[in-house]
Amino acid sequence: MAGSVLFNSLIVLSFIVAGLMAIVPLPDWAIYYRPEWVALVVVYWVVNNPERVGIGVAWMAGIMVDALTGSLFGLHALGMALVAWLALRLRLRLRLFGVFQQASVILVIIGLQLLLSQWLQFLFDLPRGTNMMFLAPALTSALFWPLAWVLLGGLVRTLDLN
Repeated sequence: MAGSVLFNSLIVLSFIVAGLMAIVPLPDWAIYYRPEWVALVVVYWVVNNPERVGIGVAWMAGIMVDALTGSLFGLHALGMALVAWLALRLRLRLRLFGVFQQASVILVIIGLQLLLSQWLQFLFDLPRGTNMMFLAPALTSALFWPLAWVLLGGLVRTLDLN
């Protein structure tokens, strides 16, 4: 029971840290390259612990990002639900891939999330970029995936939660 509470606390803490990293101020040149930290955490937990983190938790994490960033309510929630669904569909394959192969899949998953977000911003006539730079976070997220995988996996192993 205590291990379960500790594990759930680790999951919540990882989402809180990812949410805070999503709002850390960056220099002007780096704004377009901010990784999708919450999406990375969603993918990690959905792949490694789908019985605890699924589409519903991803939706709530997206609502958290919407609240933190002041964006249209539900915009990130829908994107995170898409990320979780794709990660669930690809879960068994992702577990077989090496971390760099996983990063290429992350690039596609987060790219689709960003395309969905851009499309919804277009539908609701919200301000958005007019060039393809809106896809840059997919690349940086893929580059940071090995770090996220090692850090979260290391925490789980260190705390002996599996």
